Amino acid sequence: MLSLQHVTKLYGSVIGVNDVSAELGQGAHGLLGPNGAGKTTLLGLITGQLRPTIGTVRVFGERPFGNPEILARIGYCPAGDLTERNATPQEWVTYLMRLSGFDGAEASRRAGRALEEVGLAEASRRPLSTLSKGMRQRAKLAGAFAHEPDLLVLDEPFDGLDPVARHDLVTLVRTWAQSRSLLVASHLLHEVESLQADLAVILGGRLVASGSAEEIRGLIDALPTEVRLTSPTPARLAAWVSEANVVEHLQIPDATTLVVGTRQADRLAETIAAAVADGLVVSEVLAADRTLEGIFGRLVQLHRGVDR
Repeated sequence: MLSLQHVTKLYGSVIGVNDVSAELGQGAHGLLGPNGAGKTTLLGLITGQLRPTIGTVRVFGERPFGNPEILARIGYCPAGDLTERNATPQEWVTYLMRLSGFDGAEASRRAGRALEEVGLAEASRRPLSTLSKGMRQRAKLAGAFAHEPDLLVLDEPFDGLDPVARHDLVTLVRTWAQSRSLLVASHLLHEVESLQADLAVILGGRLVASGSAEEIRGLIDALPTEVRLTSPTPARLAAWVSEANVVEHLQIPDATTLVVGTRQADRLAETIAAAVADGLVVSEVLAADRTLEGIFGRLVQLHRGVDR
């Protein structure tokens, strides 16, 4: 479905995307990265808005840039808010469908059906300026899929939404993913994970990890798990865990905290229990976040060279 081979995009001397190679098949995919990581540039290359400086981009086997047949098979929802506020959602989506080549009647029909699917039927005749950001976001999504594309590309679709609107849109996007390919770029990891999509992580314009959530978790399984312990005697506690030979690194950042890096979490737990039985006081044990968000944070640290 999507093939990137050594893709680099330069803006003068600024690197937007740096030597990215990836193969994405049919189905749902999440593109994760903090703001400024290169997600929007990569989406611009995939949706034919940008031409790569180096490398090749293939969507459905063909270059998307300047290729109307391929572009017609892609639906794109940009990250920015709608700037046209005087039009109604019905008028806006109808206009997009006319740009896609449909006649007036068919464009209007498709717009109405898409707006109903995103829950904007009752507000479809109100000016966009009177709608909330969540409702305008729904209008953008309707415009992205009303022409029934084979690939739906969404850039930060959940950003700035209230929890209820975010939940509704996640549910809607998951439904779409059952019948078409989907690429969602976001820094909101729990929403992307809830899409049950394969994941790609982009940092500093580079693709640093890809695969299922489980595979990405596996990328750091060999790294030390960080455990933070609270104790009035962190130095004595450090001596205990050091003697047990379960430590990769130790740090005492303040008078009551011990940070332990270990690849043997079970043995560390046994050592701490033995220390407590011997009279040491440990009031709190906090393991590193092993959710996708925690793993993403760890990948960010590794990319920036923050490793022990």
